[in-house]
Amino acid sequence: QVQLVESGGGLVQPGGSLRLSCAASGRTIGNYGMGWFRQAPGKEREFVAAISVDGRSTHYTDSVKGRFTISRDNAKNTVYLQMNVLKPEDTAVYYCAASRGAVVDYAMDYWGKGTLVTVSS
Repeated sequence: QVQLVESGGGLVQPGGSLRLSCAASGRTIGNYGMGWFRQAPGKEREFVAAISVDGRSTHYTDSVKGRFTISRDNAKNTVYLQMNVLKPEDTAVYYCAASRGAVVDYAMDYWGKGTLVTVSS
């Protein structure tokens, strides 16, 4: 089993930056593809970013391309999401997840409990 704990959320102003961390325990994340998802108020959970097991491939939803960067440090068993030029529409609970297969919502094997990001002036 893998336990995932997100941290780094909080209140930021539009245009600001924030880095989320996802600390894993129980198993090495070196055997899992990792992803970030988010759920905004009144909306369904959506895919944000994914990174392959070896870290050589990444994928982002169109709305965050050029602003967000996903990375992983397998030695620290941690995944990160660097968020720049934040917009009010980025406000959501952000979830970290791990998959032994494809990094898509319905295929994720483990989920964190989420961390709230609020972008407001």
